[in-house]
Amino acid sequence: MPAPRADLHDVQALVRSGFGSLGAARYLLLRIGDAAAAKAWLARQVPTPAGAVGGGGTTLDRVLQIAFTPAGLIAAGFEAAELETLAPEFLDGMAGSERRSHRLGDVGENAPDRWHWGVGANEPHMLLVLIARRDAFGGWASAIEQDALASGFTRVAALDSCPGDEDGRPSREPFGFADGLSQPDLDWEARLALTGAVNRDYRPGIALGEVLLGHTNEYGAVAGDPGGPLVQRNGSYLVYRQLEQDVAGFWRWTAEAAGPGQARWLAERLVGRGIDGDALPGLAGEGAGANDFLFKDDPHGLACPLGAHVRRANPRVGDDPLGRRGFVRDLIATLGFAGPAQEDAVASARFHRLLRRGRPYGTLLSPEAALGLDGPAPEAGLHFLCLNANLARQFEFVQGAWLASPTFAGLCQESDPLLGNRLPFPDARRTDLFRYHDAEGLPRIARALPRFVTVRGGAYFFLPGLAGLASIAAR
Repeated sequence: MPAPRADLHDVQALVRSGFGSLGAARYLLLRIGDAAAAKAWLARQVPTPAGAVGGGGTTLDRVLQIAFTPAGLIAAGFEAAELETLAPEFLDGMAGSERRSHRLGDVGENAPDRWHWGVGANEPHMLLVLIARRDAFGGWASAIEQDALASGFTRVAALDSCPGDEDGRPSREPFGFADGLSQPDLDWEARLALTGAVNRDYRPGIALGEVLLGHTNEYGAVAGDPGGPLVQRNGSYLVYRQLEQDVAGFWRWTAEAAGPGQARWLAERLVGRGIDGDALPGLAGEGAGANDFLFKDDPHGLACPLGAHVRRANPRVGDDPLGRRGFVRDLIATLGFAGPAQEDAVASARFHRLLRRGRPYGTLLSPEAALGLDGPAPEAGLHFLCLNANLARQFEFVQGAWLASPTFAGLCQESDPLLGNRLPFPDARRTDLFRYHDAEGLPRIARALPRFVTVRGGAYFFLPGLAGLASIAAR
């Protein structure tokens, strides 16, 4: 087998694994106060490399990862001009402009001026991701934090995930659904054909350069500055958003809208999967795996609504929405001489995939427990993290054009049923609808969806390779 094209000992391990078998995690947000002391501390750190992750899993007990905001790189000694080859979206920041916030849906209750962290004096310079087995976590994580605070850093926040299973079962997000089931397969050995008819079909694999700078992406190009004082090769852009979830509100609304005993049925249509991660009936054959389905087999949303969350997040389309159809029909479709507009309503998924690495936080409740609450539910949410090499084309496109948009796939007046902010259009048209088909196949429209998710903080980070980290410490 050919060796991977990336040096796995220069890539931070989060690119290789989400470490779901390690049940505890802390996201430590820091600011650099004393640059000399902070860089001396950084020079002593060795983030866990991807090369330490075994095939099919890991035997690691502890994982340390380090990432920086643009302000953090400047605080470490870089001049702004030296960072100009980094992505402009990264340099602007997640909350850097009103237009970006509007595009991402960060308006109203989600607006950055309401965040707990991410702007102003609470803008972090650095993110430490600490992951370990529960029995090895507490003392180790506290020791790293105290060492950093004694070495030139100040703390913005220390955010823990809720304890996770360490038995290999899929994790669940606070609404109760199995999470992290559909992830792109990184082409570590550069075997994918980036051109040709094969790409008319949806494929789960993506080019390594979609996540790591310095490698070929789906366009056949290589992103990232090969020179300069900051080593960009084997680095990635990390998106971190803290998303608070109204678990009780979600289940109460579905119970009221669907009627007694049907809350779960409707919730599964909002999400687009069964609560245990199965494909919805009608999308996959009996015995098929959790990801062995395509939405092109359900063009009208009879099985999975067109606006369901997972359908928006990954529409599972190739370069031709209907896949390969033979040479003549492929040529006709390429030239645009035939086919309804609906067939071309969603962009090819391979240019917009994200590598997700999130974890839940707070108190997780079962749907039954959430429905039985007399008062408000305890705080719960998701530490949403994802990796990508092009913020504009990947995270911002998915968030803005697919999730936040009320006009996704030809729909109107309905944003993502989980993440939508429900604010009306400027002309006062509503965005709180959800169209689906009931159990008898009849079309229905649910109205007045509440806002179920609120953004509590966020930032764009650069996750360097180990050589990149050394170049930062050397400043």
